[in-house]
Amino acid sequence: MTASAFSLLFVLVLLAGALLKAVLMLRQMRHVRARRDAVPAAFADSINLSSHQKAADYTGARMRLGLAELAVSLLFVLGLTLGGGLQAVSDAWQAYFAPGTLAHGIALLATLGVLSWLIDLPFALTRIFGIEKRFGFNRMTPALFAADTAREILLAVVLGLPILAAVLWLMGAMGERWWLWVWAFWFGVNLLALLIWPTFIAPLFNKFTPLADEALRARVEGLLERCGFRSRGLYVMDGSRRSAHGNAYFTGFGAAKRIVFFDTLLDKLAPQEVEAVLAHELGHFHHRHVLKRIAVMGGGSLAVLALLGMLIEQPWFYAGLGVSGTGTAMALALFSLVLPAFTFPFAPLMSYWSRAHEFEADRYAARQTRAGDLVSALVKLYRDNAATLTPDPLYSRFFDSHPPAAIRVARLQSQT
Repeated sequence: MTASAFSLLFVLVLLAGALLKAVLMLRQMRHVRARRDAVPAAFADSINLSSHQKAADYTGARMRLGLAELAVSLLFVLGLTLGGGLQAVSDAWQAYFAPGTLAHGIALLATLGVLSWLIDLPFALTRIFGIEKRFGFNRMTPALFAADTAREILLAVVLGLPILAAVLWLMGAMGERWWLWVWAFWFGVNLLALLIWPTFIAPLFNKFTPLADEALRARVEGLLERCGFRSRGLYVMDGSRRSAHGNAYFTGFGAAKRIVFFDTLLDKLAPQEVEAVLAHELGHFHHRHVLKRIAVMGGGSLAVLALLGMLIEQPWFYAGLGVSGTGTAMALALFSLVLPAFTFPFAPLMSYWSRAHEFEADRYAARQTRAGDLVSALVKLYRDNAATLTPDPLYSRFFDSHPPAAIRVARLQSQT
Protein backbone atom coordinates (compact mmCIF):
# COMPACT_ATOMS: atom_id res chain seq x y z
CA MET A 1 0.00 0.00 0.00
CA THR A 2 1.20 3.53 -0.73
CA ALA A 3 1.19 6.35 1.80
CA SER A 4 -1.36 8.37 -0.16
CA ALA A 5 -3.69 5.36 -0.46
CA PHE A 6 -3.52 4.75 3.26
CA SER A 7 -4.15 8.44 3.97
CA LEU A 8 -7.27 8.32 1.82
CA LEU A 9 -8.47 5.10 3.43
CA PHE A 10 -7.94 6.51 6.92
CA VAL A 11 -9.80 9.74 6.16
CA LEU A 12 -12.71 7.88 4.57
CA VAL A 13 -13.04 5.45 7.48
CA LEU A 14 -12.69 8.21 10.07
CA LEU A 15 -15.25 10.48 8.42
CA ALA A 16 -17.69 7.65 7.71
CA GLY A 17 -17.55 6.54 11.33
CA ALA A 18 -18.04 10.09 12.62
CA LEU A 19 -20.94 10.66 10.24
CA LEU A 20 -22.61 7.43 11.30
CA LYS A 21 -22.19 8.28 14.99
CA ALA A 22 -23.67 11.74 14.39
CA VAL A 23 -26.64 10.30 12.49
CA LEU A 24 -27.28 7.78 15.25
CA MET A 25 -27.16 10.47 17.96
CA LEU A 26 -29.53 12.69 15.98
CA ARG A 27 -31.87 9.74 15.54
CA GLN A 28 -31.79 9.13 19.29
CA MET A 29 -32.60 12.77 20.00
CA ARG A 30 -35.52 12.86 17.55
CA HIS A 31 -36.90 9.48 18.61
CA VAL A 32 -36.86 10.35 22.31
CA ARG A 33 -38.19 13.88 21.79
CA ALA A 34 -41.10 12.61 19.67
CA ARG A 35 -42.20 10.36 22.56
CA ARG A 36 -41.57 12.89 25.31
CA ASP A 37 -45.20 13.67 26.09
CA ALA A 38 -46.52 10.16 26.69
CA VAL A 39 -45.27 7.56 29.15
CA PRO A 40 -45.10 4.10 27.52
CA ALA A 41 -48.08 1.98 28.53
CA ALA A 42 -45.88 -0.60 30.26
CA PHE A 43 -44.66 2.08 32.70
CA ALA A 44 -47.78 4.25 33.02
CA ASP A 45 -48.55 3.01 36.53
CA SER A 46 -45.01 3.38 37.89
CA ILE A 47 -43.41 6.42 36.23
CA ASN A 48 -45.18 9.76 36.00
CA LEU A 49 -45.08 12.12 33.04
CA SER A 50 -42.72 14.64 34.64
CA SER A 51 -40.11 11.92 35.32
CA HIS A 52 -40.48 10.64 31.76
CA GLN A 53 -40.02 14.13 30.35
CA LYS A 54 -36.99 14.69 32.57
CA ALA A 55 -35.43 11.53 31.13
CA ALA A 56 -36.13 12.73 27.59
CA ASP A 57 -34.56 16.12 28.27
CA TYR A 58 -31.58 14.50 30.00
CA THR A 59 -31.01 12.23 27.02
CA GLY A 60 -31.21 15.18 24.63
CA ALA A 61 -28.70 17.19 26.64
CA ARG A 62 -26.25 14.29 26.71
CA MET A 63 -26.62 13.72 22.97
CA ARG A 64 -25.98 17.39 22.18
CA LEU A 65 -22.82 17.33 24.25
CA GLY A 66 -21.86 14.06 22.56
CA LEU A 67 -22.17 15.67 19.13
CA ALA A 68 -19.85 18.50 20.15
CA GLU A 69 -17.41 16.02 21.64
CA LEU A 70 -17.51 13.97 18.43
CA ALA A 71 -16.65 17.00 16.30
CA VAL A 72 -13.75 18.06 18.53
CA SER A 73 -12.42 14.49 18.69
CA LEU A 74 -12.49 14.26 14.89
CA LEU A 75 -10.52 17.50 14.53
CA PHE A 76 -8.11 16.40 17.27
CA VAL A 77 -7.26 13.11 15.54
CA LEU A 78 -6.88 14.75 12.13
CA GLY A 79 -4.77 17.54 13.62
CA LEU A 80 -2.38 15.12 15.31
CA THR A 81 -2.04 12.86 12.29
CA LEU A 82 -2.43 14.43 8.86
CA GLY A 83 -2.17 17.91 10.38
CA GLY A 84 1.34 17.16 11.64
CA GLY A 85 0.64 17.67 15.33
CA LEU A 86 2.23 14.43 16.48
CA GLN A 87 5.31 15.08 14.36
CA ALA A 88 5.59 18.55 15.90
CA VAL A 89 5.45 17.06 19.40
CA SER A 90 8.16 14.57 18.48
CA ASP A 91 10.34 17.31 17.01
CA ALA A 92 9.91 19.48 20.12
CA TRP A 93 11.10 16.70 22.42
CA GLN A 94 14.17 16.10 20.26
CA ALA A 95 15.65 19.23 21.81
CA TYR A 96 15.83 17.33 25.11
CA PHE A 97 15.97 13.62 24.22
CA ALA A 98 17.58 11.84 21.29
CA PRO A 99 15.03 10.37 18.85
CA GLY A 100 14.50 6.66 19.31
CA THR A 101 15.52 6.65 22.97
CA LEU A 102 13.28 5.40 25.73
CA ALA A 103 13.08 8.88 27.25
CA HIS A 104 11.95 10.41 23.95
CA GLY A 105 9.30 7.71 23.52
CA ILE A 106 7.94 8.20 27.04
CA ALA A 107 7.83 11.96 26.56
CA LEU A 108 5.99 11.63 23.24
CA LEU A 109 3.33 9.26 24.56
CA ALA A 110 2.93 11.12 27.85
CA THR A 111 2.38 14.34 25.91
CA LEU A 112 -0.26 12.61 23.80
CA GLY A 113 -1.99 11.52 27.00
CA VAL A 114 -1.91 15.04 28.43
CA LEU A 115 -3.27 16.53 25.20
CA SER A 116 -6.09 13.98 25.14
CA TRP A 117 -6.92 14.81 28.75
CA LEU A 118 -6.97 18.54 28.00
CA ILE A 119 -9.31 17.98 25.05
CA ASP A 120 -11.65 15.90 27.22
CA LEU A 121 -11.56 18.24 30.23
CA PRO A 122 -14.10 20.86 29.03
CA PHE A 123 -16.58 18.12 28.19
CA ALA A 124 -16.10 16.43 31.56
CA LEU A 125 -16.66 19.76 33.33
CA THR A 126 -19.74 20.47 31.23
CA ARG A 127 -21.10 17.00 31.87
CA ILE A 128 -20.55 17.10 35.63
CA PHE A 129 -21.18 20.74 36.53
CA GLY A 130 -23.58 21.49 33.67
CA ILE A 131 -25.80 18.60 32.65
CA GLU A 132 -25.57 16.47 35.80
CA LYS A 133 -26.11 19.52 38.02
CA ARG A 134 -29.03 20.82 35.95
CA PHE A 135 -30.85 17.51 36.25
CA GLY A 136 -30.15 17.12 39.94
CA PHE A 137 -27.57 14.33 39.81
CA ASN A 138 -24.28 16.05 40.52
CA ARG A 139 -22.94 16.19 44.06
CA MET A 140 -19.32 16.70 43.03
CA THR A 141 -17.74 19.92 44.29
CA PRO A 142 -14.95 21.70 42.41
CA ALA A 143 -12.61 20.85 45.29
CA LEU A 144 -13.46 17.15 45.07
CA PHE A 145 -13.04 17.22 41.29
CA ALA A 146 -9.61 18.78 41.72
CA ALA A 147 -8.67 16.19 44.35
CA ASP A 148 -9.81 13.33 42.11
CA THR A 149 -7.83 14.78 39.22
CA ALA A 150 -4.71 15.04 41.40
CA ARG A 151 -5.07 11.41 42.44
CA GLU A 152 -5.51 10.33 38.83
CA ILE A 153 -2.38 12.23 37.79
CA LEU A 154 -0.43 10.68 40.67
CA LEU A 155 -1.54 7.18 39.63
CA ALA A 156 -0.61 7.92 36.02
CA VAL A 157 2.88 8.99 37.09
CA VAL A 158 3.51 6.28 39.68
CA LEU A 159 1.93 3.36 37.80
CA GLY A 160 1.30 4.47 34.23
CA LEU A 161 4.76 5.75 33.33
CA PRO A 162 6.63 2.63 34.51
CA ILE A 163 4.17 0.43 32.60
CA LEU A 164 4.63 2.58 29.51
CA ALA A 165 8.41 2.40 29.88
CA ALA A 166 8.25 -1.39 30.17
CA VAL A 167 6.11 -1.67 27.02
CA LEU A 168 8.46 0.53 25.01
CA TRP A 169 11.49 -1.39 26.27
CA LEU A 170 9.92 -4.72 25.28
CA MET A 171 9.05 -3.35 21.84
CA GLY A 172 12.65 -2.39 21.27
CA ALA A 173 14.45 -5.31 22.92
CA MET A 174 12.51 -8.44 22.01
CA GLY A 175 13.04 -8.62 18.28
CA GLU A 176 10.40 -9.37 15.65
CA ARG A 177 8.13 -11.16 18.13
CA TRP A 178 8.07 -8.24 20.54
CA TRP A 179 4.27 -8.12 20.33
CA LEU A 180 4.00 -11.51 22.07
CA TRP A 181 6.09 -10.26 24.97
CA VAL A 182 4.14 -7.00 25.18
CA TRP A 183 0.86 -8.92 25.09
CA ALA A 184 1.95 -11.22 27.93
CA PHE A 185 3.09 -8.26 30.00
CA TRP A 186 -0.04 -6.20 29.27
CA PHE A 187 -2.38 -9.09 29.97
CA GLY A 188 -0.57 -9.79 33.24
CA VAL A 189 -0.85 -6.12 34.26
CA ASN A 190 -4.61 -6.19 33.64
CA LEU A 191 -5.05 -9.34 35.73
CA LEU A 192 -2.98 -7.79 38.51
CA ALA A 193 -5.15 -4.67 38.34
CA LEU A 194 -8.25 -6.79 38.92
CA LEU A 195 -6.62 -8.16 42.05
CA ILE A 196 -5.36 -4.92 43.56
CA TRP A 197 -8.12 -2.52 42.46
CA PRO A 198 -10.62 -3.27 45.27
CA THR A 199 -8.07 -3.07 48.07
CA PHE A 200 -5.53 -0.46 46.99
CA ILE A 201 -6.89 1.73 44.15
CA ALA A 202 -10.63 2.18 44.68
CA PRO A 203 -10.22 3.34 48.33
CA LEU A 204 -8.15 6.27 47.07
CA PHE A 205 -11.33 7.72 45.54
CA ASN A 206 -14.18 6.40 47.68
CA LYS A 207 -14.85 5.32 51.24
CA PHE A 208 -15.91 1.69 51.68
CA THR A 209 -17.58 0.65 54.91
CA PRO A 210 -18.93 -2.79 55.88
CA LEU A 211 -22.66 -3.20 55.35
CA ALA A 212 -24.17 -2.31 58.72
CA ASP A 213 -27.82 -3.21 58.12
CA GLU A 214 -28.01 -6.62 59.82
CA ALA A 215 -31.34 -7.60 58.26
CA LEU A 216 -30.12 -6.77 54.77
CA ARG A 217 -26.78 -8.47 55.47
CA ALA A 218 -28.59 -11.67 56.48
CA ARG A 219 -30.71 -11.53 53.32
CA VAL A 220 -27.67 -10.97 51.13
CA GLU A 221 -25.61 -13.70 52.81
CA GLY A 222 -28.49 -16.13 52.29
CA LEU A 223 -28.48 -15.25 48.58
CA LEU A 224 -24.71 -15.70 48.37
CA GLU A 225 -24.97 -19.11 49.98
CA ARG A 226 -27.67 -20.19 47.52
CA CYS A 227 -25.57 -18.95 44.61
CA GLY A 228 -22.31 -20.48 45.82
CA PHE A 229 -20.57 -17.09 45.73
CA ARG A 230 -17.72 -16.39 48.14
CA SER A 231 -16.69 -12.81 48.73
CA ARG A 232 -14.21 -10.98 50.90
CA GLY A 233 -16.92 -8.75 52.32
CA LEU A 234 -20.06 -6.69 51.79
CA TYR A 235 -19.36 -2.98 51.50
CA VAL A 236 -21.22 0.28 51.05
CA MET A 237 -19.55 2.93 48.91
CA ASP A 238 -20.12 6.64 49.39
CA GLY A 239 -21.23 7.22 45.81
CA SER A 240 -23.44 10.08 47.04
CA ARG A 241 -20.31 12.25 47.42
CA ARG A 242 -20.17 12.57 43.65
CA SER A 243 -23.53 11.60 42.16
CA ALA A 244 -27.13 10.75 42.94
CA HIS A 245 -26.98 7.78 40.55
CA GLY A 246 -27.13 4.35 42.21
CA ASN A 247 -25.60 0.99 41.42
CA ALA A 248 -24.32 -2.29 42.84
CA TYR A 249 -21.47 -4.45 41.62
CA PHE A 250 -18.91 -7.02 42.56
CA THR A 251 -15.30 -6.29 41.92
CA GLY A 252 -12.00 -8.06 42.07
CA PHE A 253 -10.85 -11.43 40.89
CA GLY A 254 -10.31 -14.79 42.54
CA ALA A 255 -10.11 -14.50 46.31
CA ALA A 256 -10.22 -10.69 46.15
CA LYS A 257 -13.90 -10.46 45.14
CA ARG A 258 -15.95 -7.83 46.96
CA ILE A 259 -19.63 -6.94 46.78
CA VAL A 260 -20.23 -3.20 46.75
CA PHE A 261 -23.46 -1.25 47.11
CA PHE A 262 -23.70 2.45 46.37
CA ASP A 263 -25.23 4.21 49.36
CA THR A 264 -27.63 5.88 46.93
CA LEU A 265 -28.90 2.47 45.83
CA LEU A 266 -29.62 1.39 49.41
CA ASP A 267 -31.51 4.63 49.98
CA LYS A 268 -33.78 4.07 46.97
CA LEU A 269 -34.57 0.36 47.02
CA ALA A 270 -36.38 -1.95 49.41
CA PRO A 271 -34.37 -4.88 50.84
CA GLN A 272 -35.95 -7.44 48.50
CA GLU A 273 -35.17 -5.17 45.54
CA VAL A 274 -31.55 -4.82 46.64
CA GLU A 275 -31.38 -8.61 46.83
CA ALA A 276 -32.79 -8.91 43.31
CA VAL A 277 -30.29 -6.40 41.89
CA LEU A 278 -27.44 -8.26 43.55
CA ALA A 279 -28.80 -11.56 42.19
CA HIS A 280 -28.52 -10.04 38.72
CA GLU A 281 -24.89 -9.12 39.36
CA LEU A 282 -24.25 -12.64 40.65
CA GLY A 283 -25.80 -13.92 37.43
CA HIS A 284 -22.82 -12.44 35.62
CA PHE A 285 -20.57 -14.41 37.95
CA HIS A 286 -22.60 -17.62 37.53
CA HIS A 287 -22.42 -17.43 33.73
CA ARG A 288 -18.71 -16.55 33.87
CA HIS A 289 -19.27 -13.33 31.96
CA VAL A 290 -16.23 -11.70 33.55
CA LEU A 291 -13.98 -14.58 32.53
CA LYS A 292 -15.43 -14.55 29.02
CA ARG A 293 -14.79 -10.85 28.68
CA ILE A 294 -11.24 -11.28 29.96
CA ALA A 295 -10.71 -14.00 27.35
CA VAL A 296 -12.09 -11.79 24.56
CA MET A 297 -9.98 -8.89 25.80
CA GLY A 298 -6.93 -11.13 25.76
CA GLY A 299 -7.59 -12.45 22.27
CA GLY A 300 -8.46 -9.02 20.92
CA SER A 301 -5.37 -7.36 22.38
CA LEU A 302 -3.17 -10.13 20.98
CA ALA A 303 -4.64 -9.63 17.48
CA VAL A 304 -4.25 -5.86 17.76
CA LEU A 305 -0.63 -6.09 18.85
CA ALA A 306 0.13 -8.60 16.10
CA LEU A 307 -1.32 -6.11 13.60
CA LEU A 308 0.85 -3.36 15.05
CA GLY A 309 3.81 -5.73 14.73
CA MET A 310 3.19 -5.81 10.97
CA LEU A 311 2.49 -2.11 10.56
CA ILE A 312 5.47 -0.92 12.57
CA GLU A 313 7.85 -1.89 9.75
CA GLN A 314 5.81 -0.24 6.97
CA PRO A 315 6.98 3.24 5.89
CA TRP A 316 3.55 3.99 4.36
CA PHE A 317 1.93 3.62 7.79
CA TYR A 318 3.92 6.57 9.14
CA ALA A 319 3.98 8.71 5.99
CA GLY A 320 0.28 8.11 5.39
CA LEU A 321 -0.49 9.58 8.81
CA GLY A 322 1.60 12.72 8.50
CA VAL A 323 4.79 11.50 10.19
CA SER A 324 8.23 11.69 8.61
CA GLY A 325 10.10 9.38 10.99
CA THR A 326 9.53 5.92 12.39
CA GLY A 327 10.01 4.20 15.75
CA THR A 328 8.19 2.17 18.35
CA ALA A 329 6.75 5.08 20.34
CA MET A 330 5.54 6.88 17.21
CA ALA A 331 3.97 3.68 15.89
CA LEU A 332 2.19 3.13 19.22
CA ALA A 333 0.96 6.73 19.29
CA LEU A 334 -0.36 6.60 15.72
CA PHE A 335 -1.95 3.22 16.28
CA SER A 336 -3.80 4.43 19.38
CA LEU A 337 -5.20 7.35 17.39
CA VAL A 338 -6.37 5.47 14.29
CA LEU A 339 -7.46 2.13 15.75
CA PRO A 340 -10.84 3.36 17.11
CA ALA A 341 -11.89 4.42 13.63
CA PHE A 342 -11.27 0.94 12.21
CA THR A 343 -12.82 -0.95 15.14
CA PHE A 344 -16.04 1.09 15.38
CA PRO A 345 -17.89 -1.25 12.94
CA PHE A 346 -17.61 -3.95 15.62
CA ALA A 347 -19.57 -1.82 18.13
CA PRO A 348 -22.98 -3.40 17.36
CA LEU A 349 -21.54 -6.89 17.82
CA MET A 350 -20.03 -6.06 21.21
CA SER A 351 -23.21 -4.28 22.32
CA TYR A 352 -25.30 -7.29 21.27
CA TRP A 353 -23.02 -9.61 23.23
CA SER A 354 -23.27 -7.38 26.31
CA ARG A 355 -27.07 -7.23 26.09
CA ALA A 356 -27.19 -11.02 25.79
CA HIS A 357 -25.21 -11.22 29.03
CA GLU A 358 -27.70 -8.89 30.70
CA PHE A 359 -30.61 -11.12 29.67
CA GLU A 360 -28.78 -14.16 31.04
CA ALA A 361 -28.12 -12.39 34.33
CA ASP A 362 -31.78 -11.35 34.52
CA ARG A 363 -32.95 -14.93 34.04
CA TYR A 364 -30.59 -16.07 36.76
CA ALA A 365 -31.88 -13.39 39.12
CA ALA A 366 -35.47 -14.41 38.40
CA ARG A 367 -34.62 -17.97 39.48
CA GLN A 368 -32.83 -16.93 42.67
CA THR A 369 -35.24 -14.16 43.74
CA ARG A 370 -38.60 -12.87 42.55
CA ALA A 371 -38.63 -11.48 39.00
CA GLY A 372 -41.17 -8.90 40.18
CA ASP A 373 -38.66 -7.54 42.70
CA LEU A 374 -36.07 -7.05 39.99
CA VAL A 375 -38.69 -5.36 37.78
CA SER A 376 -39.68 -2.92 40.54
CA ALA A 377 -36.00 -2.22 41.28
CA LEU A 378 -35.23 -1.54 37.62
CA VAL A 379 -38.24 0.75 37.24
CA LYS A 380 -37.08 2.80 40.24
CA LEU A 381 -33.57 2.98 38.82
CA TYR A 382 -34.86 4.00 35.37
CA ARG A 383 -36.93 6.73 37.01
CA ASP A 384 -34.35 7.99 39.48
CA ASN A 385 -31.46 7.86 36.99
CA ALA A 386 -33.53 9.53 34.23
CA ALA A 387 -32.90 6.67 31.83
CA THR A 388 -34.99 6.99 28.70
CA LEU A 389 -37.74 4.43 28.26
CA THR A 390 -37.94 5.07 24.52
CA PRO A 391 -34.48 4.77 22.92
CA ASP A 392 -34.10 4.70 19.17
CA PRO A 393 -33.77 1.01 18.18
CA LEU A 394 -30.85 1.57 15.78
CA TYR A 395 -28.95 3.75 18.23
CA SER A 396 -29.55 1.15 20.92
CA ARG A 397 -28.14 -1.64 18.76
CA PHE A 398 -24.92 0.28 18.31
CA PHE A 399 -24.29 1.77 21.72
CA ASP A 400 -26.44 0.28 24.48
CA SER A 401 -24.75 -2.33 26.63
CA HIS A 402 -28.08 -3.01 28.38
CA PRO A 403 -31.39 -3.95 26.74
CA PRO A 404 -34.03 -1.23 26.25
CA ALA A 405 -36.22 -0.83 29.33
CA ALA A 406 -39.48 -2.03 27.76
CA ILE A 407 -37.94 -5.20 26.30
CA ARG A 408 -36.04 -6.02 29.47
CA VAL A 409 -39.05 -5.57 31.76
CA ALA A 410 -41.33 -7.54 29.42
CA ARG A 411 -38.93 -10.49 29.44
CA LEU A 412 -38.72 -10.44 33.22
CA GLN A 413 -42.48 -10.23 33.60
CA SER A 414 -42.84 -13.31 31.42
CA GLN A 415 -40.74 -15.18 33.99
CA THR A 416 -42.91 -14.34 37.00
